[in-house]
Amino acid sequence: MRLRAYLRRFGSRDTVGADTRAGISLGVERVPDGLAAGVLAGINPILGLNSYVMGSFVGALTTGSFIMSVQATAAIAVILRDVPAMHGADAAGAMAMLTVLSGLIMLGLGIARLGSLIRFIPSAVLIGFVNAVAVSIVMGQLDNLTGFTGRGANRITRAIDTLAGVGHFHWPSLLVAAVTIVLIVTLERTRLGALGLVVAVVAGSLLALAFPGIATLGDLTEVTRSLPDLIRPDLSATSEVIVPAISVALVALVQGAAISGAIPTPDGRYPDVSAAFRGQGISNIASGIAQGMPVGGSMSGTALTRAMGAQTALANLISGVVIVVTVLAVGPLMDRFAMPALAALLILVGVRTFRLRQIVMVWRTGITQAAVFTVTFVLTLVVPLQYAVFAGVGLSVALHIARQSNRVRVVRWVFDDPHGRPLETSPPATITPGETVVLAPYGSLFFASAHAFRRQLPTPDGPVPGAHVVIRLRGNEELGITFLTMVRGYAEELAAHGGTLILAGVDPRLGRQLRATGVADLLGPGNVFPAHARLGDSVSEALEAIEERRNRTMP
Repeated sequence: MRLRAYLRRFGSRDTVGADTRAGISLGVERVPDGLAAGVLAGINPILGLNSYVMGSFVGALTTGSFIMSVQATAAIAVILRDVPAMHGADAAGAMAMLTVLSGLIMLGLGIARLGSLIRFIPSAVLIGFVNAVAVSIVMGQLDNLTGFTGRGANRITRAIDTLAGVGHFHWPSLLVAAVTIVLIVTLERTRLGALGLVVAVVAGSLLALAFPGIATLGDLTEVTRSLPDLIRPDLSATSEVIVPAISVALVALVQGAAISGAIPTPDGRYPDVSAAFRGQGISNIASGIAQGMPVGGSMSGTALTRAMGAQTALANLISGVVIVVTVLAVGPLMDRFAMPALAALLILVGVRTFRLRQIVMVWRTGITQAAVFTVTFVLTLVVPLQYAVFAGVGLSVALHIARQSNRVRVVRWVFDDPHGRPLETSPPATITPGETVVLAPYGSLFFASAHAFRRQLPTPDGPVPGAHVVIRLRGNEELGITFLTMVRGYAEELAAHGGTLILAGVDPRLGRQLRATGVADLLGPGNVFPAHARLGDSVSEALEAIEERRNRTMP
């Protein structure tokens, strides 16, 4: 039964024709795309092509989304460009280690069914990262575009130096790039569609033959008629690649989760995000062993797959086979691909990846989101990307904690309605003898909000015999040690002046926590009232208990 359900991902007789046509077109289109991914990462372009083979084939067999395109993405490529180990003497072994390690991280999260963790990454971080990557793609290809390589400490200064060296530009390279861009934009609007990209790169490369001095793919590597060789990951490079591996896994999983949440399977259901994690993990392990770079779910690649008419995973499976067949048939001819033509392709990808509307939306959302976006965007441009991702997430968490801690609001409930409905007013700054104050907090009660919460509690100004402060804690299943310490201190302060602290609406888990930490014993018997199904019953019980105590103490 499970085998039958699994085989449904590859369609039926009704879909095989559309999937075959789509798979052939995708396979041909992905050849220059895969080489360009390697160029973007600043590594051997063959590694990019190998990753497309393994991502397309293995991803089709393992991912939760039937038509998710698993391939090297621009964001992953830019991360790799900043990793020194990817450009050293043992770059091949280090790349294999990084890719396999990324896959193991993804696979582990998928097996643990931790797909929901992705929702904790703020959109402001992702928007800042993706748009900065778009700018980085453009800046990173200026040398291939102009034939002149600028110098600088980071990609911004290098780009500025390149643009400032206009006198050193190789103008035939610029011409080839311009013609390639025009052809891509023009041909993709014809019946060729996405295949216009292949025609444009080939045409640009043919034009380059008329001019001497234009760099070609053959200057970087040799494309042979052969399948990818297997390689053993370099375990000694683990310490160098662990941080970028985590960053790659994080970025790839976010992109894959977005696809799983946006594109349903043929039966109308949305794929399990954790299943997508597992599929991407297995694809990366396979890519690393087969001398490929890391891969992940590609939103643009998946959109193209659908636009090509793909119905099931069979399309991606066929595309992987077509890439291999293409390499075996015309591999050596790919050495003639002109680098300005591939740079033109990547620059067009970068421009189309930039989303000005998203940036405007973030800025209109508020100062916190704008700050998170700005820091992530700037850091992505000036520091290695593997650190920029963590910095953006860390800043977002810190700002969120600070924001939440200051959003705790305490109100006083005054019962002046004959129907028992409370009136919310501001809490008093002090409490007087014999007074009863019922308080209800709004917001998240956790360690960072303890100080803000305490500032809003009434303070005894001298002896306050018979005074009671009732704090309603309904909805709080537990409180941290910082908050409980604050509660203990406030209870002791009231008791020292003759007052009493009462907690009402206490959840069973919070009740156990109060007893385990000794706070319940400090408050005394009859001063902790559990929550009830009906709202207000716990507070009513507390008020009735206070009234009974007063009646017992009256002469």
